[in-house]
Amino acid sequence: MKKIAILGSTGSIGTQTLDIVREQKDIQVTAMAAGSNISLLEKQIREFHPSIVSVWAEEKAKELRLKVADLNVKVLFGMDGLLAVATEPESEILVTAIVGMLGIRPTIAAIKAKKVIALANKETLVTAGHLIIPLAKEYQVPILPVDSEHSAIFQSLQGEQQNKIHKIILTASGGPFRGKTRAELEHIQVEDALKHPNWAMGRKITIDSSTLVNKGLEVMEAKWLFGVELDQIQVTVHPQSVIHSAVEYEDGAVIAQLGTPDMRLPIQYALYYPKRRNLSGEKLDLFALGHLTFERPDTKTFRGLALAYEAMKKGGNIPTVYNAANEKAVAMFLDRKISYLTITEIIEACMEQNTYIKDPDLEQILDTEKAVYEYIESRW
Repeated sequence: MKKIAILGSTGSIGTQTLDIVREQKDIQVTAMAAGSNISLLEKQIREFHPSIVSVWAEEKAKELRLKVADLNVKVLFGMDGLLAVATEPESEILVTAIVGMLGIRPTIAAIKAKKVIALANKETLVTAGHLIIPLAKEYQVPILPVDSEHSAIFQSLQGEQQNKIHKIILTASGGPFRGKTRAELEHIQVEDALKHPNWAMGRKITIDSSTLVNKGLEVMEAKWLFGVELDQIQVTVHPQSVIHSAVEYEDGAVIAQLGTPDMRLPIQYALYYPKRRNLSGEKLDLFALGHLTFERPDTKTFRGLALAYEAMKKGGNIPTVYNAANEKAVAMFLDRKISYLTITEIIEACMEQNTYIKDPDLEQILDTEKAVYEYIESRW
């Protein structure tokens, strides 16, 4: 029986992870953390019987304790709760699927506790890759990517460890606004940006996909995960979302991973690596598909991707600035406080005014995030 803990159990990745637990029937969930969806978390507790759960706010923890008073489960809250879930003694794998930089401290704690990391939290490597990757090597802890693109790259590298990578081809659907001009994006509403053509994802990541910021974050993450240079990562718009990403080797051979756009596949691959299991659902039918197309990304219209390359080239705490500015800006857009195009305008403004730190430690990373938030609140 495989034992796992989940950070973000009520979110998109978390609920799909639990779908796999239901289907495979040989995984035990020993601990889980969620944000504020107490009603769903209560249902998950009653179904999966974890020994520890955590929510962010103390008030929500009190509410949850009353709801599950008949069960033998410890209810915690805040960062202490996240750390307890991440290091729960019986778990072997930590699925880290919470959104934002909240994932950094629990991931570090889990690595030190020798947990395998199934990583679905981009911000951990985007902002602290220079800390996380060396730490994982020191503790000999594997980091298994859960993002569909990074999982595809990881799968395309299997059996090729002795061969030199020439290029990583990171595919992007292009989001709901592919082909539109900046003028056409001026009056985009929240509802428009939440209509992704291929994937069912959380609200924040869906907005990020529409701006191509999500692809920018994936570029940064790929650099750390696979130890390549920034100019070895090529983003290719592939509207069908069938080729999830590919690796080109120095002899010119390209190995790609294909499949239907189903997040359960990369999640299950990380949970059972290196073994594969049967997975229910639609399989890829190339005859029905008919054709695949590829385009260069429009980085003039979708500035988020260009700014990501710029942030990674500068390095230091600038990727943290990029990430924090986007998090705050997307939240403001979802609350209808700013326009759609203002998201990338805020990111660029924050990158221009930030105080540069060459090799930030964890506290400096978190201080940078705080400074970015304060700057945005003072201007917008």
